[in-house]
Amino acid sequence: MEEISHYFCDYFFDLGLSDKATTFFNMLALLIILCIIIFVSDFIARKILVRAFNAYAKRSKSNFDDFLVSHKAPRNIAHLVPLFLTIRLFPVVFYDYPEFEKFIIIVLKVYGILLSIWILRSILRTLESYFKTLPRLKDKPIDSYIQVVMLFVWITGFGLCFVVLTGIPLWTFFTTLGAASAILLLIFKDTILGFVASIQVAINDSVRIGDWITMDKYGADGDVIEINLSTVQVQNFDMTITHIPTYALISDSFKNWRGMQASGGRRIKRSLLIKANSVHYLSDDQVKKLKEIQLITDYLEHREKDIKSFNTNNKIDKSLLINGRNLTNLGVFRKYLQTYIENHSAINKDMFIMVRQLAPTPQGLPLEIYAFSSDKRWENYEYIMSDIFDHAIAAVPYFDLELYELSTGAIQNN
Repeated sequence: MEEISHYFCDYFFDLGLSDKATTFFNMLALLIILCIIIFVSDFIARKILVRAFNAYAKRSKSNFDDFLVSHKAPRNIAHLVPLFLTIRLFPVVFYDYPEFEKFIIIVLKVYGILLSIWILRSILRTLESYFKTLPRLKDKPIDSYIQVVMLFVWITGFGLCFVVLTGIPLWTFFTTLGAASAILLLIFKDTILGFVASIQVAINDSVRIGDWITMDKYGADGDVIEINLSTVQVQNFDMTITHIPTYALISDSFKNWRGMQASGGRRIKRSLLIKANSVHYLSDDQVKKLKEIQLITDYLEHREKDIKSFNTNNKIDKSLLINGRNLTNLGVFRKYLQTYIENHSAINKDMFIMVRQLAPTPQGLPLEIYAFSSDKRWENYEYIMSDIFDHAIAAVPYFDLELYELSTGAIQNN
């Protein structure tokens, strides 16, 4: 080693330089050569590794190696070659200057730690991209998992760099770090909350990528397109993007429509407001006229026989309609809507179907249709619901009923 370390000494000594200048310029010449070796070896290693990975990726059926190349993992790994050469050759270059050795070792260690972090980062990003292509993991918050691992990698890496630079033992560093946890908690509050939230979201399976969620507080109403450590990205139906803090998913309420999308239908729950003073008993002539409506012909005939039989057996005085049992226009209309919904082609017959009367309000008597459309797509769902209520509103006058409508009057100037 000594002969190589003094390779240029004779040349500089022949130039008439002093011993100190000779050793200095000898070290400088060797350093230049070392830099050239490092540059050339890095260039060659990168070319060989990148081409080898590219060639293998083209032949391989898996796309994992393609992601390795796209995230520059081979390029980063190639940087290890000049690092190892430097570790082996720097004692030769600084043979006459041992006081530089400690400083250079520290620099190389720090560089080695940072390079390791960068290689791990490339591999983790490769895993992230690869896992997203797997069907069984497509709706999982892979970004959050990778970011959590990456967070620990960076913390450990910077801790090791600090230990190398200061000479403080690793255990002492982490003990000091624990004492400063209050400050760290304040600085990394959102990151820590996001980390905890990511774990809870994953364990409870409360949100997946692709879920339709509604969160009024943040103006979110659309599909989840990304879940990471700090934010959840929601693409709203107007194509805008809403960023929600991840921890808000466990601290605030939101609506996840996954259950509806996984079920056999999408719920229709809407009411007609009927004027209370338009509700009345039906006379025989009115019943006869309503029998012309085919959907309730059989129902009216059956109910009419039952009611007449009851009133006759109980000797009910029918000079007043209120006496005994009677049909009402609202009750018959409710039965008509029930039959109409049950026969509607777009309604899921295996799910709950009901037309019910709700408690009276100052605006009228709500008659609610409760059912589930077979088609869960938003556009088609709205069309089905509109079609049903178009028909229901148009049918109201046939039963001698009236819908409530807020009256308006023109303002007249005196």
